[in-house]
Amino acid sequence: MSPAPRETQDQQPTSLGIYDRPEREAITVIELVAIILSALWLLGAVLLFVFLPGDERPGFDVVSFLLNMLAIFMPVGMIWVAAIAARSSRVMREESARLQAAIDGIRQAYISQQQHRGAMSSDASVAKKLDEIAAAAKKTETALATFSTRRDRAQPSRPAQGAQQGTADDQPTLALGTPAEELAPPLPAEDFIRALNFPDTAEDEEGFAALRRALRDRKTAQIIQASQDVLTLLSQDGIYMDDLRPDMARPEIWRQFAQGARGRSIAALGGVRDRTSLALTAGRMKQDPIFRDAAHHFLRLFDRMFATFEPNASDAEISALSDTRTARAFMLLGRVAGTFD
Repeated sequence: MSPAPRETQDQQPTSLGIYDRPEREAITVIELVAIILSALWLLGAVLLFVFLPGDERPGFDVVSFLLNMLAIFMPVGMIWVAAIAARSSRVMREESARLQAAIDGIRQAYISQQQHRGAMSSDASVAKKLDEIAAAAKKTETALATFSTRRDRAQPSRPAQGAQQGTADDQPTLALGTPAEELAPPLPAEDFIRALNFPDTAEDEEGFAALRRALRDRKTAQIIQASQDVLTLLSQDGIYMDDLRPDMARPEIWRQFAQGARGRSIAALGGVRDRTSLALTAGRMKQDPIFRDAAHHFLRLFDRMFATFEPNASDAEISALSDTRTARAFMLLGRVAGTFD
């Protein structure tokens, strides 16, 4: 058995620290076996010529001499060729194992780096911006609920005790008690789809504007918040929706899903094929209850949202929605959760 590897001057620094290249043994078991076999063969050849009867010994002949030398030393050469091949195979296995360990280490370091980056950038940047947008949306809702009037449908209010009738007849009624979302116009499909894809960069003013308008709708704000939660959790494992290239399903498959179809009939929706993302997500789903709850909550909200969106949506709008970051998260989590099985 080889002794434990020792640090030598051949160590090479890498991003993971010091790559320890073990010092090779000068003589291993393979060489010992080859030496023993060679010695036994040569000893046998010497004994054969020593104890060969004198009358059976041939006279000196160059051809016979060469043939005898070839018969003696060719097996020795074959033994050492086999020994060298065995040692090379062993070295290759060791290097392969070491390379695999280095790759695993690099991957773990990358995941740790992405977790740190996700926690710092995603939580500190995206969450902060969305909190600011949500605060602005709340202010807008308050303003709409406070100052919105409907002059074309307003009815004269009943005068309060001690108030003048003429003054009351001239005043429109406020829409008190009416939810702000009922007063606001319906959210355009373009803004809805743009919001589900989230802004591309911090300078994406149109994306933030669409997101701000979408957050004014309570149901849309719920699916956006749930999508943000799962995207942030996935980024901690180095999984980003922009890196996924799923197979896009036809709009009629999405319509079947909206109408309640499940299982094999909508298997085309699980178009995410990235094995690394699927494996990391499945492991996180089993081990992290917070991630599992967030994923199932997101899947339920996406199901309801799409069932409401589909009846009035065109095929082009369904295709556009299926290419958003929110829809890609649904494809990934839905496949891991078994929605398409």
